[in-house]
Amino acid sequence: MDSIYLAIMIGTALVLAAAFSSLIALRYGAPLLLVFLGIGLVAGVDGLGLNFDNAPVAYFVGSLALAVILFDSGFGTKISAFRQAAMPALSLATVGVVLTTSVFGVAAYYITPLSWLESFLLGATIASTDAAAVFFLLRVGNLNLRDRVRSTLEVESGSNDPIAIFLTITLVSVIAAGGSTEADWLLVDILRGFAVQMGLGLAAGVTGGFLMARLIERLELDIGLMPIFVITLALLLFGVGGAIGGSGYIAVYVAGMIVGNSRIRSAARLKRFQDGITWLAQIIMFLVLGLFATPSQFGAIALPAVGLGLFLIFVARPLAVWLCLIPFRFDRAETAFVSWVGLRGAVSILLALTPLLDDLPNGSYVFNSAFIIVLVSLVVQGWTIGPLARRLGLVVPPRIGPLDKVELELPGAAHHELLAYRVAAGSPVARGVRIPRWARPSLVVREGRSMAYQYAGRLAVDDNVYIFVPDRYPPLLDRLFASRADLDEDDADFFGEFAIDASRPASDLDSAYGIGLSDDEARLTIAELVIARLGGRAEYADRVIVGPIELIVRDVGDDGTLASVGLSTEPHHAAPQVPVFLSAGEMRDRAVDALRRWRARRREARLRKSEVEAARQADAGRAPDVILPREPE
Repeated sequence: MDSIYLAIMIGTALVLAAAFSSLIALRYGAPLLLVFLGIGLVAGVDGLGLNFDNAPVAYFVGSLALAVILFDSGFGTKISAFRQAAMPALSLATVGVVLTTSVFGVAAYYITPLSWLESFLLGATIASTDAAAVFFLLRVGNLNLRDRVRSTLEVESGSNDPIAIFLTITLVSVIAAGGSTEADWLLVDILRGFAVQMGLGLAAGVTGGFLMARLIERLELDIGLMPIFVITLALLLFGVGGAIGGSGYIAVYVAGMIVGNSRIRSAARLKRFQDGITWLAQIIMFLVLGLFATPSQFGAIALPAVGLGLFLIFVARPLAVWLCLIPFRFDRAETAFVSWVGLRGAVSILLALTPLLDDLPNGSYVFNSAFIIVLVSLVVQGWTIGPLARRLGLVVPPRIGPLDKVELELPGAAHHELLAYRVAAGSPVARGVRIPRWARPSLVVREGRSMAYQYAGRLAVDDNVYIFVPDRYPPLLDRLFASRADLDEDDADFFGEFAIDASRPASDLDSAYGIGLSDDEARLTIAELVIARLGGRAEYADRVIVGPIELIVRDVGDDGTLASVGLSTEPHHAAPQVPVFLSAGEMRDRAVDALRRWRARRREARLRKSEVEAARQADAGRAPDVILPREPE
């Protein structure tokens, strides 16, 4: 009986230590997941002496924790973001994982004593990015990235586990069987198995997501019981998805996305509960995996494992990302950042447990190598994501100014919200614009004193205004209470000296600044010109240099139209020139330029040859032959 109390005391002490360490980690910019993993290592057998070597239990706990994390990740992913990033993200989640496994496996074969199959097994375990690490560093790190980049990274990390899991399990089965499976049959089995896992997992996720949303609306559960009911349904769906032969991870991620994008009641309360339980799941998962590891075994393999970790960061992942993103509209800076945010974490360590579960001869070598590679990834990449995003020019000002919004739910108002706005300097309401009739301001807090809205008079800067509104209207209020970009010094520097009407003819810009538009471009509006120069789609904070000026996208409507464009007469926010990661458009442009230069050189050579021949004939005393005409460009 005493041992039970001792285990509870030790477990809760570790969780408290991890929670407390977050204060220190956030202060010094350390990756929190690395801190959690480090606490597990310190408390383990080579540290404080806690001996935990039960691989099945570690795998079970890690799988459940990852299911909780993925459900919350899907819950916070907007459908609009998924649509925007679906194709590039799914390309990275499938083809990218296979490419990473292949490139890394070749390097592992020549660096480690592993066989070909074991090398590719090690590659499969570390081929997928970790959803917990990516979502945590992007969302908790408060990096305001371009929507396209953020959405691609989040969707990729949430959907790339199935192919890595299937590759790992298949290779473990082949190695356990003595490697007798022929390569062609192995490839067919992998493709067929992956299609089955993805298809069944997706079907289970869609079905389960809609059923969960319907149950939340139909059942009158106690307020405190509702979050537990939802997270339990998510774990049930995770088990069902795996039991029918699909991917439980895809199932819970898709279900979370469907539930999170449904207009369900108690959404705010569910989100707050899931935030807390996701933190707990991340802490427990990394603590357990840290406890299971044995650092004393790392010494013999540390050098090749660190080398492979650096190879993964600087060669394998960038090459796979570049090849997958070539067909899509990603510039070099965006491709470089996506390749860098390929963090490895708990998923890789969990997959590295499978060789131990099947008692493979080199199972410990694979696990320890994967563990060191994860440490290298978290140290090198986790510490540098923020600085690199700013260096590449991918951090953009917020869409709105200083705004605090608190979502509350009141009985009998399932689809209404009580919002708390802080009046920003220069916002429309601070300048006297009235709040619309459909909004019901109920309270104003000014300098610590509360008063009814009708007695507060004109709103002043730093007033907190509480408004009860239907949930479809808050975006309109955001614009009223937000300090627009041109009223904030930093945003004004980013978005240019002033805003222009995007519906005006582009010829006006040509007349004012002499930007040298073609006849076809002069007939476009400014919005159409920007969209055409961007390749057919504009996104918030996109920039286009046109002659001596730069046009910056300030606001995009829900239908993709440009609502506002900034103009800068001194372009200075051009993306840094990354020497690699050429996009398809850049490669096409370079090929066209190379062909044009080749034809120009050929034409000049023909002209010189004709001139030399004419001079020779003139010296010989006869009329020169007719010079060949120039070739058209």
